[in-house]
Amino acid sequence: MKSWLLKASRYIGVGFILAGLFILLLVETHRRLQDEVMASWDTDTDADCALVLTGGPHRIREGFAMLARKQVRHLIIAGVHPTTELTDLVTPWDLVWGPDMDKIVLEKRSTTTYGNAQQSLPIVEGLGCRKLELITSQLHMYRATKTFNSSFPDSIAITKHPVPPLVRNSNFSEYWTEVMKTMFYSVWAF
Repeated sequence: MKSWLLKASRYIGVGFILAGLFILLLVETHRRLQDEVMASWDTDTDADCALVLTGGPHRIREGFAMLARKQVRHLIIAGVHPTTELTDLVTPWDLVWGPDMDKIVLEKRSTTTYGNAQQSLPIVEGLGCRKLELITSQLHMYRATKTFNSSFPDSIAITKHPVPPLVRNSNFSEYWTEVMKTMFYSVWAF
């Protein structure tokens, strides 16, 4: 009888320790996401290329604007659906900026942030980009930057360019989904 209780208490103890570690990791990841600073609109970029990670509003438009203002030489849009063409992404408002459409490359093979980094690297190297402006949402920026920094060589400098959310506070499920993805990526990708 005592051996059964001893085994059960060990399993319960290990369970509490694992739960505690998970909660600590969750809190630390939450803190890191909250610390992401919006500084992209305070300074101009000197990057060769801008790389937009699809998945949220206004990211592509921000890339078009940077290309039109000649802040970057090339624009790479990563994670585009395989059947999507550039004309599907351009709105009349984007054309007002007058971006050079020949300087835009669509990356259509990736479906995850890790895939974006892996599939974009040959494009970035092929275009001769030494400085890269990474455009994604403020919420996604921490994970994206860590993933790209671990996948790209040190010779390519990556600058954060977070796009603010449309609504001040992201919804609860979107935020905690990003926390969980970041925790997963911290073990697996960076």
